[in-house]
Amino acid sequence: MYEGVNASDGIGIGVARVAVEPDLSFTPHKPDDAGDEKQRYAAAVAKFIEQTNAQIERMKQTVGEEAAAIMGAHIEFAEDEGIQEMVNGSIDTGMCAEQAVSEAYDMYYNMFSNMEDELFRERAADVADVKTGLLADLLGKEVVDLSTLPENSIVVVHELTPSMTADIDKDNVAGIVTETGGRTSHSAIIARALEIPAVLSVADVTKNIKSGDMIIVDGSRGRVLVNPDDNDLTHYRAKAKQYAEEKLALEAYRGKETLTGDGEKVLLVANIGNPDDANVASEHDCEGVGLFRSEFLFMDAKELPTEDEQFAAYQKVALRMKDQPVIIRTLDVGGDKEIPYMNLQKEENPFMGYRAVRYCLANPDQYKVQLTALLRASAFGDIKIMVPLVTNIDEIRQVKALVEECKSELDARGVAYNKDIEVGTMIETPAASLIADDLAAECDFFSIGTNDLIGYTMCADRGNDKVGYLYEVYQPAVLRSLKRIIEEGNKAGIMVGMCGEAAADPLLIPVLISFGLNEFSVSAPSILRTRRIISEWTKAEADALTEKVMKLKTATEVKAMLQAAAR
Repeated sequence: MYEGVNASDGIGIGVARVAVEPDLSFTPHKPDDAGDEKQRYAAAVAKFIEQTNAQIERMKQTVGEEAAAIMGAHIEFAEDEGIQEMVNGSIDTGMCAEQAVSEAYDMYYNMFSNMEDELFRERAADVADVKTGLLADLLGKEVVDLSTLPENSIVVVHELTPSMTADIDKDNVAGIVTETGGRTSHSAIIARALEIPAVLSVADVTKNIKSGDMIIVDGSRGRVLVNPDDNDLTHYRAKAKQYAEEKLALEAYRGKETLTGDGEKVLLVANIGNPDDANVASEHDCEGVGLFRSEFLFMDAKELPTEDEQFAAYQKVALRMKDQPVIIRTLDVGGDKEIPYMNLQKEENPFMGYRAVRYCLANPDQYKVQLTALLRASAFGDIKIMVPLVTNIDEIRQVKALVEECKSELDARGVAYNKDIEVGTMIETPAASLIADDLAAECDFFSIGTNDLIGYTMCADRGNDKVGYLYEVYQPAVLRSLKRIIEEGNKAGIMVGMCGEAAADPLLIPVLISFGLNEFSVSAPSILRTRRIISEWTKAEADALTEKVMKLKTATEVKAMLQAAAR
């Protein structure tokens, strides 16, 4: 049995089809005519864009707008003027198109893959995908084709790229196993949208599994069984049937309030990355938006978005959610997220550097553009402003002062806004946790960002496999921090939510109920399942379990107890 990342739930049983990636090696050479080489490159770009647009249209029909939008990043990288200038410039110096493309895209790949934020690191996979497509065309090679697989195929591949999944035959693919990728990777997102069980980051799986092997993919637990015996097959076929029945049963929770087993109301909202995601979240029956990552407006632009451009994006989400709450995180960017037009300096340790609220407060005029746009959008819905990476009281006070300045300026312009707009903070550092009582007195709400809180608390990079055992929400240090944050927020009478991956962790949900979490912000596909699990625990039952959990000394013990208690 192999173990990896449980990227897409469900049980897949079938025959392995190990996808052989094309050999894209080449011998660098100086071309006879730079002009001809540039034409070869331009033709490869044009063909790639044409093929990608066709893939996008197919994906809209098979997996929906949200997943199809992922492929838009490929077109952006193929059309990027900076990359094209770099490639053509290299050709002018005597490089062949293959070498010029390879070096340019490798530079961007390294830039993104070294970023601390996982969502930005995932863009490295997009860069690599575009490079593969362009090189394959230049070299006359065929890329991996997953469109004509036999029934009950288990796709085994080093890396499942978005372009591969765009053509995947959903009806014939029973499961996916890869050697790379995490739960937030684009391959995982698309696998979930396709509802195909997937286990990612299984070491050396393309070497250890052969085409024709019988495979079981347990996407819920992150397990892969090769050539299972009859007992395993019987067990997992029963689990597959049970999973299908449970999934159908989740529809009973659609349109219902999110209540604990004893009737206590909590809010179940969605994390989104762009305005269009709000449609998907609403279709999955969310009760609002708990995290709108506004930095994507900045990443996908060639210059700073104007007030009107930002206002239009925020207004679109507000109108889509009607009267439901929408928490929008202000720009979370910095030294580890290079946006060319911002001219951010490279830092040795960007994870603890000039980023998020620190960058925004150092650029108040730019920050006020975003705050003003948010205020204007608040006239059209329940917009709330969330400040990232707060580590001291001065930061939140300075942001609130800027909000008041923006209000005064809007009053002078005669522009409507919600005068009682809420300003809260994302609690994602040990510093914020330790002063949660003081921050609660200054903030209208908390939203716990567990992804970074775990990393900062445990001094562990979630992208580093060597310290992955430390990066767990079940670590006692992390649990104690969560308990303190929620308790201090509750004491002050403010809403406390959670927008990190842990909010949808079925094992952790009873602990969060016991701690007193008011809002669970999860990915859209996790909404109904999270609502069901919340409904299965009364506060008294959750308290009894949590009392035992908080006495344990290791993450292994905690996880084992929670697994034993899972419903």
